[in-house]
Amino acid sequence: MERRYGAPYWVIHRGDLQKVLLDAVRGNPDVALHLDTRLDDFAAHANGITIAALSSKSPLEDRGIALVGADGLWSTIRQIVVGDGKPQVAGHITYRAVLPTTEVPEPLRRWSMTFWAGEKVHFVIYPLRGGELYNLVAVFHSSRYEEGWDSFGDPAELHERFAKTCEPVRLLLGKIESWRMWVLCDRPPIKEWSRGRVTLLGDAAHPMLQYLAQGACMAVEDAVCLANKIEELQGDFASAFKAYQAARYLRTGRVQIMARVYGEFYHASGVARELRNMMLGARTPEQAFEAMEWLYGEDVGPTGYGRVFERAGT
Repeated sequence: MERRYGAPYWVIHRGDLQKVLLDAVRGNPDVALHLDTRLDDFAAHANGITIAALSSKSPLEDRGIALVGADGLWSTIRQIVVGDGKPQVAGHITYRAVLPTTEVPEPLRRWSMTFWAGEKVHFVIYPLRGGELYNLVAVFHSSRYEEGWDSFGDPAELHERFAKTCEPVRLLLGKIESWRMWVLCDRPPIKEWSRGRVTLLGDAAHPMLQYLAQGACMAVEDAVCLANKIEELQGDFASAFKAYQAARYLRTGRVQIMARVYGEFYHASGVARELRNMMLGARTPEQAFEAMEWLYGEDVGPTGYGRVFERAGT
Protein backbone atom coordinates (compact mmCIF):
# COMPACT_ATOMS: atom_id res chain seq x y z
CA MET A 1 0.00 0.00 0.00
CA GLU A 2 2.72 2.47 0.95
CA ARG A 3 4.76 1.81 -2.19
CA ARG A 4 1.71 2.07 -4.40
CA TYR A 5 -0.17 4.99 -2.87
CA GLY A 6 2.41 6.80 -0.77
CA ALA A 7 0.82 5.98 2.60
CA PRO A 8 0.29 2.80 4.66
CA TYR A 9 -3.08 1.19 5.39
CA TRP A 10 -3.83 1.84 9.07
CA VAL A 11 -6.59 0.70 11.37
CA ILE A 12 -7.42 2.44 14.66
CA HIS A 13 -9.80 1.89 17.55
CA ARG A 14 -12.59 4.45 17.13
CA GLY A 15 -12.22 5.52 20.77
CA ASP A 16 -8.54 6.25 20.17
CA LEU A 17 -9.33 8.34 17.09
CA GLN A 18 -11.98 10.25 18.99
CA LYS A 19 -9.51 10.90 21.82
CA VAL A 20 -7.00 12.40 19.37
CA LEU A 21 -9.68 14.76 18.09
CA LEU A 22 -10.99 15.54 21.57
CA ASP A 23 -7.50 16.36 22.88
CA ALA A 24 -7.00 18.75 19.96
CA VAL A 25 -10.33 20.46 20.71
CA ARG A 26 -9.56 20.75 24.42
CA GLY A 27 -6.18 22.26 23.60
CA ASN A 28 -7.78 25.04 21.55
CA PRO A 29 -8.87 28.04 23.67
CA ASP A 30 -11.29 29.14 20.94
CA VAL A 31 -13.43 26.00 21.33
CA ALA A 32 -16.20 25.61 23.92
CA LEU A 33 -17.60 22.12 24.48
CA HIS A 34 -21.27 21.67 25.44
CA LEU A 35 -21.73 18.02 26.40
CA ASP A 36 -24.97 16.06 26.66
CA THR A 37 -26.67 18.64 24.45
CA ARG A 38 -29.06 18.11 21.54
CA LEU A 39 -29.51 20.74 18.85
CA ASP A 40 -33.21 21.09 18.11
CA ASP A 41 -33.37 23.94 15.60
CA PHE A 42 -31.49 26.84 14.08
CA ALA A 43 -32.31 30.10 12.35
CA ALA A 44 -30.26 32.03 9.80
CA HIS A 45 -30.09 35.81 10.01
CA ALA A 46 -28.08 38.61 8.45
CA ASN A 47 -25.11 38.21 10.79
CA GLY A 48 -24.97 34.43 11.07
CA ILE A 49 -26.80 31.60 12.83
CA THR A 50 -28.76 31.19 16.04
CA ILE A 51 -29.16 27.69 17.44
CA ALA A 52 -31.67 26.32 19.92
CA ALA A 53 -30.49 23.32 21.91
CA LEU A 54 -31.51 21.31 24.94
CA SER A 55 -29.03 20.03 27.48
CA SER A 56 -29.65 17.72 30.43
CA LYS A 57 -29.68 20.82 32.63
CA SER A 58 -31.48 23.53 30.70
CA PRO A 59 -32.32 24.96 27.27
CA LEU A 60 -29.43 26.61 25.46
CA GLU A 61 -29.44 29.35 22.85
CA ASP A 62 -26.27 30.48 21.12
CA ARG A 63 -25.19 32.56 18.12
CA GLY A 64 -22.42 32.01 15.61
CA ILE A 65 -21.27 33.06 12.17
CA ALA A 66 -21.84 29.65 10.56
CA LEU A 67 -23.04 26.13 11.33
CA VAL A 68 -21.44 22.81 10.32
CA GLY A 69 -23.67 19.81 10.95
CA ALA A 70 -21.42 16.83 11.67
CA ASP A 71 -24.17 15.06 13.58
CA GLY A 72 -24.08 11.72 11.85
CA LEU A 73 -26.47 9.35 10.13
CA TRP A 74 -29.55 10.63 11.99
CA SER A 75 -28.57 14.28 11.54
CA THR A 76 -31.09 16.83 12.82
CA ILE A 77 -29.44 19.55 10.77
CA ARG A 78 -29.75 17.51 7.57
CA GLN A 79 -33.50 17.29 8.01
CA ILE A 80 -33.72 21.07 8.16
CA VAL A 81 -31.32 21.63 5.23
CA VAL A 82 -32.18 18.66 2.97
CA GLY A 83 -35.37 17.21 4.44
CA ASP A 84 -35.13 13.72 2.96
CA GLY A 85 -36.46 11.71 5.90
CA LYS A 86 -35.00 8.62 7.50
CA PRO A 87 -31.91 6.76 6.23
CA GLN A 88 -32.37 3.64 4.11
CA VAL A 89 -32.12 0.34 6.01
CA ALA A 90 -29.80 -2.05 4.15
CA GLY A 91 -31.06 -5.26 5.74
CA HIS A 92 -27.50 -5.97 6.89
CA ILE A 93 -26.60 -6.25 10.58
CA THR A 94 -23.15 -5.73 12.11
CA TYR A 95 -22.05 -7.28 15.37
CA ARG A 96 -18.81 -5.89 16.84
CA ALA A 97 -16.64 -6.96 19.77
CA VAL A 98 -13.04 -6.77 20.88
CA LEU A 99 -11.01 -9.72 22.13
CA PRO A 100 -7.69 -9.68 24.01
CA THR A 101 -4.93 -10.99 21.75
CA THR A 102 -4.20 -13.78 24.24
CA GLU A 103 -7.67 -15.17 23.48
CA VAL A 104 -7.04 -15.33 19.72
CA PRO A 105 -5.56 -18.65 18.54
CA GLU A 106 -1.93 -18.13 17.49
CA PRO A 107 -2.42 -19.18 13.84
CA LEU A 108 -4.98 -16.36 13.50
CA ARG A 109 -2.81 -13.62 15.06
CA ARG A 110 -1.89 -11.91 11.82
CA TRP A 111 -0.55 -8.38 11.46
CA SER A 112 -3.18 -7.67 8.83
CA MET A 113 -6.91 -7.59 8.21
CA THR A 114 -8.24 -11.14 7.79
CA PHE A 115 -11.51 -11.55 5.93
CA TRP A 116 -13.87 -14.51 5.46
CA ALA A 117 -16.83 -14.14 3.09
CA GLY A 118 -19.83 -16.36 2.38
CA GLU A 119 -23.42 -16.25 1.24
CA LYS A 120 -25.09 -13.31 3.05
CA VAL A 121 -22.37 -13.26 5.72
CA HIS A 122 -18.81 -12.11 6.25
CA PHE A 123 -16.40 -11.91 9.17
CA VAL A 124 -13.34 -9.70 9.70
CA ILE A 125 -10.64 -9.58 12.38
CA TYR A 126 -7.70 -7.20 12.72
CA PRO A 127 -5.33 -6.07 15.48
CA LEU A 128 -5.71 -2.81 17.41
CA ARG A 129 -3.57 -0.83 19.85
CA GLY A 130 -0.28 -2.29 18.70
CA GLY A 131 -1.55 -5.84 18.92
CA GLU A 132 -3.11 -5.60 22.40
CA LEU A 133 -6.62 -6.30 21.08
CA TYR A 134 -8.34 -7.80 18.06
CA ASN A 135 -11.46 -6.24 16.61
CA LEU A 136 -14.09 -8.76 15.52
CA VAL A 137 -16.77 -7.72 13.03
CA ALA A 138 -19.53 -10.11 11.96
CA VAL A 139 -21.97 -8.99 9.26
CA PHE A 140 -25.07 -10.85 8.08
CA HIS A 141 -28.37 -10.23 6.33
CA SER A 142 -31.44 -10.01 8.57
CA SER A 143 -34.99 -8.73 8.25
CA ARG A 144 -35.59 -8.59 12.00
CA TYR A 145 -34.59 -4.98 12.55
CA GLU A 146 -35.78 -1.81 10.89
CA GLU A 147 -33.69 0.94 12.41
CA GLY A 148 -31.56 1.95 15.36
CA TRP A 149 -28.00 1.24 16.37
CA ASP A 150 -25.67 0.57 19.27
CA SER A 151 -27.67 -2.03 21.14
CA PHE A 152 -26.71 -5.44 22.45
CA GLY A 153 -26.92 -8.19 19.88
CA ASP A 154 -28.54 -11.60 20.10
CA PRO A 155 -25.80 -14.29 20.18
CA ALA A 156 -28.35 -16.97 19.24
CA GLU A 157 -29.16 -15.27 15.94
CA LEU A 158 -25.48 -14.64 15.27
CA HIS A 159 -24.54 -18.30 15.70
CA GLU A 160 -27.54 -19.36 13.61
CA ARG A 161 -26.45 -17.13 10.71
CA PHE A 162 -22.84 -18.37 10.87
CA ALA A 163 -23.61 -22.05 11.55
CA LYS A 164 -22.34 -23.19 8.13
CA THR A 165 -19.13 -21.15 8.14
CA CYS A 166 -15.63 -22.57 8.55
CA GLU A 167 -14.17 -23.70 11.87
CA PRO A 168 -11.87 -20.68 12.56
CA VAL A 169 -14.82 -18.30 12.23
CA ARG A 170 -17.06 -20.34 14.51
CA LEU A 171 -14.21 -20.69 17.02
CA LEU A 172 -13.69 -16.94 17.24
CA LEU A 173 -17.42 -16.19 17.42
CA GLY A 174 -17.72 -18.61 20.32
CA LYS A 175 -15.24 -16.63 22.41
CA ILE A 176 -17.47 -13.56 22.66
CA GLU A 177 -20.33 -13.44 25.15
CA SER A 178 -21.51 -9.87 24.60
CA TRP A 179 -21.77 -8.12 21.22
CA ARG A 180 -22.73 -4.59 20.21
CA MET A 181 -25.14 -4.52 17.29
CA TRP A 182 -25.60 -1.94 14.53
CA VAL A 183 -28.37 -1.97 11.93
CA LEU A 184 -26.62 -0.77 8.76
CA CYS A 185 -28.16 2.19 6.95
CA ASP A 186 -27.09 4.66 4.28
CA ARG A 187 -28.57 7.21 1.88
CA PRO A 188 -28.35 7.79 -1.86
CA PRO A 189 -25.76 10.40 -2.86
CA ILE A 190 -26.91 14.00 -3.13
CA LYS A 191 -25.29 17.00 -4.78
CA GLU A 192 -26.49 19.79 -2.48
CA TRP A 193 -26.02 19.71 1.29
CA SER A 194 -25.43 23.41 2.05
CA ARG A 195 -27.79 26.33 2.57
CA GLY A 196 -26.24 29.73 3.05
CA ARG A 197 -24.04 29.65 6.13
CA VAL A 198 -25.05 26.07 6.99
CA THR A 199 -23.42 22.91 5.65
CA LEU A 200 -23.07 19.23 6.48
CA LEU A 201 -19.99 17.06 6.97
CA GLY A 202 -19.26 13.33 7.19
CA ASP A 203 -22.18 10.93 7.68
CA ALA A 204 -24.61 13.82 7.95
CA ALA A 205 -23.80 14.68 4.31
CA HIS A 206 -23.04 11.27 2.79
CA PRO A 207 -23.64 8.26 5.05
CA MET A 208 -22.31 5.02 3.59
CA LEU A 209 -22.23 1.33 4.35
CA GLN A 210 -18.99 0.11 5.94
CA TYR A 211 -17.83 -2.24 3.18
CA LEU A 212 -15.03 0.03 2.00
CA ALA A 213 -14.14 1.19 5.55
CA GLN A 214 -14.30 4.83 4.45
CA GLY A 215 -16.88 6.58 6.64
CA ALA A 216 -14.41 8.28 9.00
CA CYS A 217 -11.90 8.74 6.18
CA MET A 218 -14.39 10.70 4.09
CA ALA A 219 -15.27 12.85 7.10
CA VAL A 220 -11.60 13.73 7.67
CA GLU A 221 -11.19 14.57 3.98
CA ASP A 222 -14.32 16.73 4.22
CA ALA A 223 -12.90 18.64 7.16
CA VAL A 224 -9.62 19.40 5.41
CA CYS A 225 -11.38 20.48 2.21
CA LEU A 226 -13.83 22.63 4.16
CA ALA A 227 -11.02 24.35 6.09
CA ASN A 228 -9.18 25.04 2.84
CA LYS A 229 -12.23 26.57 1.18
CA ILE A 230 -12.97 28.84 4.14
CA GLU A 231 -9.35 29.99 4.12
CA GLU A 232 -9.31 30.53 0.34
CA LEU A 233 -12.52 32.55 0.36
CA GLN A 234 -11.47 34.59 3.39
CA GLY A 235 -14.42 33.77 5.59
CA ASP A 236 -17.18 34.07 2.99
CA PHE A 237 -18.92 31.06 4.48
CA ALA A 238 -21.81 30.75 2.05
CA SER A 239 -19.41 30.68 -0.93
CA ALA A 240 -16.94 28.43 0.88
CA PHE A 241 -19.67 25.92 1.74
CA LYS A 242 -20.84 25.78 -1.88
CA ALA A 243 -17.26 25.33 -3.12
CA TYR A 244 -16.63 22.61 -0.53
CA GLN A 245 -19.65 20.52 -1.51
CA ALA A 246 -18.82 20.95 -5.20
CA ALA A 247 -15.34 19.58 -4.53
CA ARG A 248 -16.62 16.63 -2.50
CA TYR A 249 -19.95 15.31 -3.78
CA LEU A 250 -18.66 13.17 -6.66
CA ARG A 251 -15.93 11.49 -4.63
CA THR A 252 -18.16 10.80 -1.62
CA GLY A 253 -21.04 9.76 -3.87
CA ARG A 254 -18.84 7.23 -5.61
CA VAL A 255 -17.78 5.74 -2.28
CA GLN A 256 -21.43 5.54 -1.16
CA ILE A 257 -22.42 3.68 -4.33
CA MET A 258 -19.40 1.38 -4.42
CA ALA A 259 -19.80 0.48 -0.75
CA ARG A 260 -23.24 -0.89 -1.64
CA VAL A 261 -21.75 -2.80 -4.57
CA TYR A 262 -19.03 -4.33 -2.40
CA GLY A 263 -21.61 -5.42 0.16
CA GLU A 264 -23.45 -7.41 -2.50
CA PHE A 265 -20.13 -8.57 -3.95
CA TYR A 266 -18.91 -9.97 -0.62
CA HIS A 267 -22.19 -11.76 0.16
CA ALA A 268 -22.94 -13.08 -3.32
CA SER A 269 -24.52 -16.46 -4.05
CA GLY A 270 -25.40 -18.48 -7.15
CA VAL A 271 -24.33 -17.05 -10.51
CA ALA A 272 -23.13 -13.81 -8.96
CA ARG A 273 -20.81 -15.76 -6.67
CA GLU A 274 -19.34 -17.73 -9.58
CA LEU A 275 -18.76 -14.56 -11.59
CA ARG A 276 -17.10 -12.89 -8.60
CA ASN A 277 -14.78 -15.83 -8.08
CA MET A 278 -13.85 -15.93 -11.77
CA MET A 279 -13.07 -12.23 -11.81
CA LEU A 280 -11.02 -12.20 -8.61
CA GLY A 281 -9.28 -15.48 -9.39
CA ALA A 282 -7.97 -14.10 -12.68
CA ARG A 283 -6.49 -10.94 -11.13
CA THR A 284 -2.83 -10.45 -10.39
CA PRO A 285 -1.90 -8.54 -7.19
CA GLU A 286 -0.93 -5.57 -9.37
CA GLN A 287 -4.35 -5.58 -11.02
CA ALA A 288 -6.00 -5.72 -7.61
CA PHE A 289 -4.13 -2.56 -6.57
CA GLU A 290 -5.02 -0.88 -9.85
CA ALA A 291 -8.71 -1.60 -9.21
CA MET A 292 -8.54 0.45 -6.00
CA GLU A 293 -6.59 3.35 -7.50
CA TRP A 294 -9.74 5.51 -7.63
CA LEU A 295 -10.10 5.21 -3.84
CA TYR A 296 -6.59 5.17 -2.40
CA GLY A 297 -4.58 6.78 -5.18
CA GLU A 298 -6.85 9.63 -6.22
CA ASP A 299 -5.77 13.23 -5.76
CA VAL A 300 -8.54 14.22 -3.40
CA GLY A 301 -8.75 17.87 -4.24
CA PRO A 302 -7.25 20.84 -6.06
CA THR A 303 -6.42 22.52 -2.76
CA GLY A 304 -3.78 19.92 -1.93
CA TYR A 305 -4.80 18.02 1.21
CA GLY A 306 -1.27 16.69 1.51
CA ARG A 307 0.11 20.17 2.07
CA VAL A 308 -2.38 20.75 4.87
CA PHE A 309 -1.46 17.52 6.66
CA GLU A 310 2.26 18.25 6.18
CA ARG A 311 1.80 21.73 7.62
CA ALA A 312 -0.02 20.26 10.59
CA GLY A 313 2.84 17.83 11.19
CA THR A 314 0.74 14.70 10.61
